[in-house]
Amino acid sequence: MGERKGTNKYYPPDFDPAKHGSLNGYHKTHALRERARKLSQGILIIRFEMPYNIWCDGCKNHIGMGVRYNAEKKKVGNYYTTPIYRFRMKCHLCINYIEMQTDPATCDYLIVCGANRKEERWDMADNEQILTTERAEKEKLETDAMFKLDHSGKDKEKLKKALPSLSEIQDQQSCKKDDFLLNSSLRRRFRTEKKVLADQEDKDNAVRMRTNLSIPLLPEKEEDKKLAALLSYQAPDSYEDRKHIKRKQISSRSWFSSSSSSSSSSSSSSATPGGASGSLLLKLSLQGKEAAVAKALASSPSPLVCRRPGGPAVRTQPRGEDHSSAAASSAAASSAAASSAAASSAAASSAAASSTICVKPTEGANEGLAKDCGTERGEGLAALSSLVADYSDSDSDP
Repeated sequence: MGERKGTNKYYPPDFDPAKHGSLNGYHKTHALRERARKLSQGILIIRFEMPYNIWCDGCKNHIGMGVRYNAEKKKVGNYYTTPIYRFRMKCHLCINYIEMQTDPATCDYLIVCGANRKEERWDMADNEQILTTERAEKEKLETDAMFKLDHSGKDKEKLKKALPSLSEIQDQQSCKKDDFLLNSSLRRRFRTEKKVLADQEDKDNAVRMRTNLSIPLLPEKEEDKKLAALLSYQAPDSYEDRKHIKRKQISSRSWFSSSSSSSSSSSSSSATPGGASGSLLLKLSLQGKEAAVAKALASSPSPLVCRRPGGPAVRTQPRGEDHSSAAASSAAASSAAASSAAASSAAASSAAASSTICVKPTEGANEGLAKDCGTERGEGLAALSSLVADYSDSDSDP
């Protein structure tokens, strides 16, 4: 109980006021306890309050005005007879130390190191505020009568310049001096603006629901209305026009694919595959070959094709013809059939499956077949252009 601060009224029996002075002297402790541990170095730990907003150099964080720290206070000099004190404290957010000291000349605090001041000061003259009279000017006004007279004349000129604005401010303040009228006008204006804002919000919600939007809408402008009136969102062509254009494209493009045009004859190989010129040359060449074959077959004296009942179609040869003419006619028929197969592969395959042409150069075979083919001569000549030559099952000697 007696070893703590000397704030109690207990005095030990060996206490001597002349020797100890106080209970703290008796217990050999300082009244500030731990705050006076560096008192031998001239340092006293005090509770320091930040005088303005600063930025810490260590952690770059903002430290607001009024934040308190345990700072080490020591005397570093004098301004005339006023002592200058320096304060050293540690930032509560990092390990950086901040040092500040008093400035009696400007009645302010200066940052020595560890931080930067957040500039919030302004010049009273630039801000059109009333400047405080300097101390030297006050002494001169009190001692020099001529300076006082000159200073009062300048003050009167300033008053004449500022009188109109001051009177206007006073009139405005007098008009709005009644708090009830001022509050009533403010609430009336607020109600009017609230209705306008509510109506605009309803219109915007209707537009957003109609257009399925979820974004805030800006107020309308005359330029936006004019621009929207000039825009047109209709298709450039109608349905009938698009159908006509599509049919025209289908009728004007090539009949054959790129694969068929690449496998065509050497006469159309110089044209572009799949192009308009290549397809036209291929069509003309096929038509010329078919016309030549039809003319050669029509000029023959006897029918060339006959069909057995229940059997495949067989091509015959007259008695008077030799083997060379039969071979020539068969070669012409094969070339015609090849050109017809290149033009339409589907029709050729079906024709080949239904009927087959076989060349029999012997006379006995021709005589036997001529009897069975009497009634089908016209049908064989009419279907000659659709038949395909097939020499795969021709097993007779050449």
